[in-house]
Amino acid sequence: MLRLFAGLALSQTLRQHFARVCQGLPGARWVDPKNLHLTLRFIGEVDRHTAADIDVTLQRIDVPPFDLRFSGLGTFSQGRKTRVLWARANPTDDLNHLQSKIESAVVRSGQPPESRKFLPHVTLARFRTAHPDRIYSFVERNGLLQAGPVTIDRFVLFESHIGKGGPHYEELADYPLYKGQGARVGEASQAAS
Repeated sequence: MLRLFAGLALSQTLRQHFARVCQGLPGARWVDPKNLHLTLRFIGEVDRHTAADIDVTLQRIDVPPFDLRFSGLGTFSQGRKTRVLWARANPTDDLNHLQSKIESAVVRSGQPPESRKFLPHVTLARFRTAHPDRIYSFVERNGLLQAGPVTIDRFVLFESHIGKGGPHYEELADYPLYKGQGARVGEASQAAS
């Protein structure tokens, strides 16, 4: 089984920019900079045949490139405990259009629709236990975080590998947003063979 998601790979410059913020918060398990990304659609565990079907539907997506900016930090909580610290991607019509096209393609390949609302972000840290006041103070100090604009001209099908040191992500396929440009990084359909 393959654990898949579609997302935006971040440039090294953008990953380094976020990594400079990722320090000085006790209890934070910082995401390795090489794993920073923006998830457009979590797919989950699928067999190789289904992965090939998903790859074929994603190849058909054709939307123009667009610019994206990041501004500010936020958190996700479960009950009264903060679980995730993230950098906010400014939502745009172009980003929402791409995400909608990916959602439709994944559903056409036989997967159930996503039940969660799309909130564009880059996960920076996770918490098992952390003092809420420290997290709040960190967000206040770094809340003006700005990055971009960056040009989005492709999206990626990632495989997530879960391990003791945390997850790491492998690019299986690369999809240019405009036809005739770019090259496939990998072939999910070949991986399915």
